Amino acid sequence: MIHFDNAAPVKLKGAGGGFWITIDPSHPEAVLISEIDKLIKNLKHLAVNADVTLDVGDARGQEDLIRQIKTHLENNFDLGKILTSPKKRSIPTERIRQRDLSRGWNHHRSNVLMMRGRVRSGQKINAKKHLVITGDVNPGAEILAGGDVIILGKLSGKVHAGFPDNEDAIVFSLAFNPSHVKIGTISAAGSDEGEGAGPEFAAVEEKAIVVKDYMKASPFRRMPWPEAI
Repeated sequence: MIHFDNAAPVKLKGAGGGFWITIDPSHPEAVLISEIDKLIKNLKHLAVNADVTLDVGDARGQEDLIRQIKTHLENNFDLGKILTSPKKRSIPTERIRQRDLSRGWNHHRSNVLMMRGRVRSGQKINAKKHLVITGDVNPGAEILAGGDVIILGKLSGKVHAGFPDNEDAIVFSLAFNPSHVKIGTISAAGSDEGEGAGPEFAAVEEKAIVVKDYMKASPFRRMPWPEAI
């Protein structure tokens, strides 16, 4: 259980590219919201589009409180994603996980298709699940995968991740410049501005495809441990 002094029903700290707000649910909701408002207002421009994680420690049954605070923040501040902290795992669960990690993936059968080399114009690559290509994808090439598409090179041409309807998939490349992107059932035209300055990924947010700087908004940074895919 997280312990608080009486003067701090809410605490805020930086976390990655956003902020982590720790809440003591023993205080009235109005007090908590008031304290959170003060903290966020003090951040000024630093809070704009920043992701915020709400954490009530080990307290249980606080779903309504979190929901009320989340709605209040969405309606009153220009923040990024508002998340809840992952549930802490029990000791037995943690021991099982460590045992699984120590065994490695010697007997794991992967549905990932990995390729090396350049995919040229007119070529089509189709993967049942995730697709990883260490090389460039040229204009005129077509890429389709049931899961994520990871290009360790320049991505041009057409790409469809999450086929046919998995909108949780992503498209990543070291130099992002596809002519057309589709994730699940959501599609978008590419840009004529050329690839960005560094690694980028495309994902679906609010039924639209958005492209983000991978180093600033890594889609995997909140995963508690590596998962076999």
